[in-house]
Amino acid sequence: MAEPLSHRLPTTVTPERYVIRLTPDLTTWTFAGDETVTIQIHQPVGTILLNAAELAVDSVSIKDAKGKVLAGNVILDHEHERACFSFPADLPVGRSELSIKFSGILNDKLHGFYRSTYKGADGKDQPLASTQFESTDARRAFPCWDEPAFKAVYQVTLLVDEKLTAISNAGIARETIVPGTGKKEVVFADTMKMSTYLVAFIVGEFEATEPVMVGNAPLRVWAVPGKKRLANFAVDIGKASLEHFSAYYGIPYPGDKLDLIAIPDFASGAMENLGAITFRETALLVDSEKATRAELERVADVVSHENAHMWFGDLVTMQWWNGLWLNEAFATFMEMLAVDAWKPAWRRWDSFTVSRAAAMQVDGLKSTRPIEFPVEKPEEAAGMFDVLTYEKGASVLRMLEQYLGAEAFRDGIRLYLQRHQYDNAETTDLWDALEDSTQQPVRALMDTWIFQPGYPLTSVAKEGKTLVLSQQIFRYIQDGTDQARRWHVPIFLRVGTRAGVVTKTLLMTEQEQRVEFSDDIDWAVVNAAGHGFYRVRYSAELATALKSALSKVLSAVERFSLVNDAWATTLGGITSLTDYLDLIELLRDEDDVNVWTTVIGSCHHLARILDDGQCAALEKRLSALFAPAVERLGWSVKAGESELASQLRGDLIGALGTLADDKPTQARARALFAAYETNADVVDRNLIPALVSIVAHTGGSDDYEKFSSKFKNAQTPQEETRYLFALGNFHDAQLIEPTLRLTINGEVRTQNSPYLMRGILLNRRARDQAWAFMKSHWDEMLRQYPDNSIPRMCEGVIGLATAELEAEVKSFFAEHPVKQGSKQMEQHLERLRVAVACKERWQDLLR
Repeated sequence: MAEPLSHRLPTTVTPERYVIRLTPDLTTWTFAGDETVTIQIHQPVGTILLNAAELAVDSVSIKDAKGKVLAGNVILDHEHERACFSFPADLPVGRSELSIKFSGILNDKLHGFYRSTYKGADGKDQPLASTQFESTDARRAFPCWDEPAFKAVYQVTLLVDEKLTAISNAGIARETIVPGTGKKEVVFADTMKMSTYLVAFIVGEFEATEPVMVGNAPLRVWAVPGKKRLANFAVDIGKASLEHFSAYYGIPYPGDKLDLIAIPDFASGAMENLGAITFRETALLVDSEKATRAELERVADVVSHENAHMWFGDLVTMQWWNGLWLNEAFATFMEMLAVDAWKPAWRRWDSFTVSRAAAMQVDGLKSTRPIEFPVEKPEEAAGMFDVLTYEKGASVLRMLEQYLGAEAFRDGIRLYLQRHQYDNAETTDLWDALEDSTQQPVRALMDTWIFQPGYPLTSVAKEGKTLVLSQQIFRYIQDGTDQARRWHVPIFLRVGTRAGVVTKTLLMTEQEQRVEFSDDIDWAVVNAAGHGFYRVRYSAELATALKSALSKVLSAVERFSLVNDAWATTLGGITSLTDYLDLIELLRDEDDVNVWTTVIGSCHHLARILDDGQCAALEKRLSALFAPAVERLGWSVKAGESELASQLRGDLIGALGTLADDKPTQARARALFAAYETNADVVDRNLIPALVSIVAHTGGSDDYEKFSSKFKNAQTPQEETRYLFALGNFHDAQLIEPTLRLTINGEVRTQNSPYLMRGILLNRRARDQAWAFMKSHWDEMLRQYPDNSIPRMCEGVIGLATAELEAEVKSFFAEHPVKQGSKQMEQHLERLRVAVACKERWQDLLR
């Protein structure tokens, strides 16, 4: 075996081409396989070490270039997920063929080669099998060198029931019936050279849309029988985004076809398998006539994100998992570009500020991590799929793009892809390409954002004609550490002087920087257009100037930043809660959906922290804030209004009926929901989530039974999740109890159960009940749920904002550590600490 402390495979033997033949059995949930791997032996070895997990290896042999065949001995190391093949003599340097016979299980954990079911037209469960290999689960389907740097070509053959569809990464080379067996052999063409985690095979009953051509590649959407009707929207954005990326990158799509496949059971949102992208149904299938704008945007985002990966991730792949951000941050950045180009009216870069704020929320913790973070063990790789890799990574790329200029940035990206296509790359390779293309010091700038955690709070004050800027690390809990940490901060300035408005872009590298202007300064916007990944704290004088002319001086994105930064500094004890509430009360005339999103989000957070008496006082203030905005927008769509205005109406009515607990709003919402049940056309689709949330907020047993039935009989994936998660928003303990049981009794798919549990933990009136239930059923949840969903479920503990519950939470997780999410768990506990500290600090307010 390799050295015991190493989690990396030796490079003495490397794969070049896998020929894999699999026979899945969807009645016994097992599969049999054999593979022949063309390998290069770089130095004489007597053993070959590769990855295998939950597999039985029946036999192994090797044939060298001269045709000599040696049988090997197999030792399986289950703990480290490895197989060691030893041979009676050293294997000669050069090309050989390694042949392996093996078998495995189609597991129920939604990783590796796994099983899924769906209801057929007769109401009975129908089986299918799919794969999810990222990050380290290809080894559960076939023995392999399961690390991203071991790129190879794959030729897959699937032997399946003749009535079933078989899909893999490449197009079908031939399909033949095997006489007398009821089976067919589906032989797929060779893939391009790629990493193991991108291999895919899917077997089951599927229906496909008609192919549309993107260049030379046909694009189709696949769904289980009866759901193809929901595929057209995904076809449209799939084609548009693939064409957009081909043009942007200057490289054609690298596959021979592209299938987008909706899988009924899927742990994540989607997976960028080359040519065979798999999706959770809610992220691909949608009724474009009935879904809300936000639900349509979700599908557009995810499809575009995965298509972007065909270049960033598939064609060029990170060398090791510490560089995962090279895949995910770029795909997130590129999805914004594509969707913004496709639907400009959605103002996608404006709404990206909400995602940026979510990353800043986590990155303001002491328990944050750098975007690029050392990874050794497989479970550490799984822990990298978080808001810091995706949203922070994409945010700093957007900041860099805006600093360098969009065309210069794109030219550097094209150079990077051309240099490293069909190969692996590291962060330093990206900086090389961008520096060579732009002749700018990209490395010095970006290393401060990629390799160190956190971000700065940029303070700004004026002294006559001088703007004084300074930076220090932002933390919710200040403990005096890391005060000397500095970033290279792109400062985007727009300054109002007596002579007019002046714009400047500069790079702040020191703790303080003074910027001179030719005239006295009236007001200043730091982080103009909101692209910078930092918070801004204005002096009292400058803050007053901005507040007095919010919509005149600040764009919608800048108003978002002003409010979101104020909320963050309020949580951190820098700004008083009174000052924050006074600020948001200036927004009664606000018309931007994203500004209201941060206001409403902060008020939900606040309501989880305050006690009952304080919440009653908060509700009165929020009613006075939300009601005028609702009155201005009305309850029905107005001629010529934008989709974003329709969405805002729903958001505000929902907030008025739940957060502000406004009785007239609740009564009207109930009446409108009753009308909607009779005739869906009488209610704007963007208002429906608000009506559902208000009915749940005020609901009794009849409402609960109605929602439960709607969940079970939903006609679209969005409708199913809407009513499912609404069941966690009821208040009555007797209605919460059956919802808690749903999380473990098999009636809810395990892809959704952890998120239902998280939602109930965040329900202020159900949190104690939910916490007790989770503790008592913890082992059951660990057995049932996908591993990657456990830390996401546990995010709900941030709602347990009392000192007593916090102590229980810390004690429980000290005794029950979460293997695949230790860093996320640390962050959840710190966010809970911040909330409890705020509760203590605010205990005398709003009385």
